[in-house]
Formats: sequence, C-alpha cells, structure tokens
Amino acid sequence: MAASNPRSLLRRLPIVHQLRQSIGLQRGMLIAGLVITALFLLTALFAPLLAPYGYSTLRDEDGVFGAQVPPGGKHILGTTVGGYDVLSRVIWGTQTAFIVIVVAVILSIFLGVLLGLISGYIGGWLDRVLVVIADGVYAFPSLLLAIVAAIAISGGQSSFWGGIFAAAISITVVFIPQYFRVIRAETVRIKSEAYVESAQVIGSSQLRIMLRHVLRNATRTLPLIFTLNSSEAVLTLAGLGFLGFGIEPTAAAEWGYDLNKSLSDVTSGIWWTSVFPGVAIVLVVLGITLVGESLNDLADPRLRTRRKATAVPSPTAEGSVVPGGSLNDTVDLDGLEGRS
Repeated sequence: MAASNPRSLLRRLPIVHQLRQSIGLQRGMLIAGLVITALFLLTALFAPLLAPYGYSTLRDEDGVFGAQVPPGGKHILGTTVGGYDVLSRVIWGTQTAFIVIVVAVILSIFLGVLLGLISGYIGGWLDRVLVVIADGVYAFPSLLLAIVAAIAISGGQSSFWGGIFAAAISITVVFIPQYFRVIRAETVRIKSEAYVESAQVIGSSQLRIMLRHVLRNATRTLPLIFTLNSSEAVLTLAGLGFLGFGIEPTAAAEWGYDLNKSLSDVTSGIWWTSVFPGVAIVLVVLGITLVGESLNDLADPRLRTRRKATAVPSPTAEGSVVPGGSLNDTVDLDGLEGRS
C-alpha cells in the first residue's frame, strides 16, 4: 500500500494526469509542446553555460568579431550588423523572455485574481466601476497599450532589470483584465452555491469564505490561461523590442530588437541575422501554445477525445426489447398486414 502511494500521487500531477488522459493526435500535440517548452526553459536556465559569448561581447582574444560575418567557424550562426554573435544573442534572449514571462504573468495573476475576487463577491458600485475599467482596458489594442505603459515607466529603454520590469509591467497591464473577467465570473457563480451559503449561515467570516471556499474553486482554469498568456507575453515583448521600446542591447539580449536591426540585412541577402531570432520566437510561441491548447481540450468534456469502448456483446443485448420476443425472432409481416 505504501509503495503504491507515490505512484498514485505521480499520476495525479497536473501535466502527468493530462498526458495520461490524452490519446492520438492530441497526445502528440501535448508531447511536442512539452518538449519545445522544456528545451526553452532549460536553455534559459543554463544560458551562461550554453552561450559561447556574452550577449554584448564584441571581441575575443583574436580581436573584434566583425559585422555580418556569415555562419561558420567561431560564429556558428554568424554575427549581426552590430558585431554581436547571433547564437549567443539567441541563447541569452531565452533568459530575457523567461524572466519577463514569469514576472509579467505572476503580477497579472495576483492583481487580476485579487480584483476579480473582490468585485465578484462584494458586488455593488465597486463591481460596476471595476468592470467598466477592465472592459475599457481590454478593448484597447494590447500592443499599443504596452507601448504607452513602457514609455510611461522607463521612457522605452532601460537597464537589464529596469528594462525587464518595464516590459513585464507593460505586459501585466494588458493581462490583468483577462484574469479579472474570468475570476469575477467564477466568483459570481460560486457565491450562490449551497456550501457558500452554509458557511455564511454558521457564521464564517467574509474573508474566510472568500479565501477558503470561493478562491479555491474559482482558480481552476488559471493554468490554461497562464500557458496561453505566456505565449502572448513573448509576442508582446518581441513587438516592444521590434518597435524600439524594449531593452537596450548592452543591457540584455532581446529577439525583437535583433529583428529590428536586421531589416536592412534582408534586402542585402544577409539572412542569418533575422532568421534565427525569428525561428526562436516562433518555436517558443508554438510550444507554449500547443501545451495550452491541449490542456484546454482536455479540460473541456465537449472537446476531449474519449477512448472507444471495446464492443463486447452483453447478455442483456440479446434479451427481449419488444413485447412478444427478441429482435432476433422472425416476424411474420404478411400476417400482420392481413390483420390490419
């Protein structure tokens, strides 16, 4: 019995449980998404060990790297127009994207869940005000809102941590209304349930009811929103960098900035400065999106693929289902027509 407990606990882990539930193409999509996302996370965590040079390194013991050097030799993926090693910039860019995703999503979850819980449970004029504000922010173009927030926070560019927090807070402003609307809708539904009313009758405090009964049941869909918003955070960060409102190249590596600086290279036939940062963005967004969509399908009974039951004949299927005998009995249709 003791030996089976760890195995049962392992099977109930979020990703393991969904992986055992999935079948066919759905399982293939989930595994592909998990593999790509795991590679992204490992690259971000071990970027200092994997990158051959620093993200702002322009020379080594042999001298200056040189601008727009083709792939090969010391520079496997070539160098940029500014003389940076492309492979190093791509690897260090995973670390920047990972930190921004973590900071932005955690901040947006905390603020969105808190405001949604208070708005949905208390209601009244506070609920109406918060809903109007959230709808107004949600209706605003997300990238334009992030640009305005980035300019207001840091003037568009900053140091490593300053730029990361500026980009993260800019993305947080975009994501808060999404978490707010989901949690508020769930809170409005849950607070009318019988167990919540029972807790109110026995004299439980409002804070205890909100945290113990409402919050625990209203946040079950957060993992799905978290994965989908993570991919959107990567695109928003790349958009800010591409438009020139991201992190300075001497402060951190950022894929959107590298794409912006490679625009002039494309017309000159220099492809490596834009292809590899673009491929990195596509793969990361694809991996996280595959995981999010697969989890969403498995969480929805209408979209979940069920295993086909094995067709085993049962004794009840051969029994009589109509008065007078079984369906296998021969029926004299001529006799029935004559009687009518």
